[in-house]
Amino acid sequence: MSLPYYGANGWEPVVLAVGSEWQGGILDDELVETLPPGVRIVRTRALATRWTRRMGVGNMGLRAWPFLFWRGTRLLRREKFDLVFFSTTQFLVFTLGPIWKRWLGIPYVLDVQDPWRTDYYEREGVHKPPGGWKYQIARLQAWLFEGWCFRNAGAVMSVSDRYLEDLRSRYPRMARTPSAVLQFGASRNDFARAALQSGSASTHPRKTAEKHLIYTGVAGPVMSQALLFLFAGLRRYREQFPEKAGRLRFHFIGTSYDLPGRGRPSVMSIAGQCGASDLVEEIPQRTGYLNSIRIQKEADALLILGSSDPAYSPSKVCQYYLTEKPILGLVLRNSALEALLDKLSCAFMIRFRNDGPMDEAYSDLARAFDLILEERLMAGHPPRNDAFFNAHFLADESARRQCALFESATAPRPRVDSP
Repeated sequence: MSLPYYGANGWEPVVLAVGSEWQGGILDDELVETLPPGVRIVRTRALATRWTRRMGVGNMGLRAWPFLFWRGTRLLRREKFDLVFFSTTQFLVFTLGPIWKRWLGIPYVLDVQDPWRTDYYEREGVHKPPGGWKYQIARLQAWLFEGWCFRNAGAVMSVSDRYLEDLRSRYPRMARTPSAVLQFGASRNDFARAALQSGSASTHPRKTAEKHLIYTGVAGPVMSQALLFLFAGLRRYREQFPEKAGRLRFHFIGTSYDLPGRGRPSVMSIAGQCGASDLVEEIPQRTGYLNSIRIQKEADALLILGSSDPAYSPSKVCQYYLTEKPILGLVLRNSALEALLDKLSCAFMIRFRNDGPMDEAYSDLARAFDLILEERLMAGHPPRNDAFFNAHFLADESARRQCALFESATAPRPRVDSP
């Protein structure tokens, strides 16, 4: 989304990426077509999964690290670069930043889309972490390398101010590091391109009386509480109004990162516990980004699920916003998602807590179901905050703010002696 706008802000991007034949994951060829022409992309290899999986290793960052290091070092030595920008959740790749800075004197910027080091799974009442020994290895890597990477960064951007606060509390030196909160954005160009595709993106037959609520994207364990609340509320609603509840249909599309045929349902088991599985469809396999837009445009209402992590800020918020569809948000009270949806004024929100009475929330949910069936979910709702959205979440503005942070990272800074 940002690549088309870097040039207008004085920066010429060169992308270093792993070649598609080495990735071993789901490829989104349609999304590749949205890359602006003329952008230079340097592709490198990675260790083949047919060998690494024998040792239990599938992590892209680990498989690609030596190749990214070798190719990146050659580029930085042979050509004039002012900055290296890391925007990935393959956190081990961050370690290239301090190495290149020490060897070649080139500053780097880190983009925090998710926390690398987190105590989430150590909190009381939280389920056990997935991954077994692999999680423990990842946790050790975070403990060993996070501080080294962030203390030496020229600047840090994050989708959540809470992530930055956590980093500053662990590494006080970061108080002097330029930083910015740049939440996930969206591009109107993507919506225009998605509309060019002919045909229907429907995954379900439609009946006139039915109303379809759609959720696209991963539905991980951190959303289990929101799902349990949703389906328990649906069960209560059906006990009171069976005919009305029978007209509701819930669709969860692309809920896992697994390859086609290997996707593991994460929603249906919770729906089954609540006796609502007959009203729910789940397609675990990941769908393409532009196709997800087409699916969203066919919804009667879109679903946003809050997380048990208060700092969680889903990327789909801005994508949903641009569809101009009614949005039903199930959010944790006092969370970053609640604050964001309040500011955008784009969703009918049901606010719940990790503990405490839920009767009021269930009543609000029943009212939301009624309004969806009446096609009045956003009736009487305050107008959407288009001015705020346009100023903070569109791709061109996001790129401008990124480039301002790049300028801060490359500007000379006075030396401050440690006490």
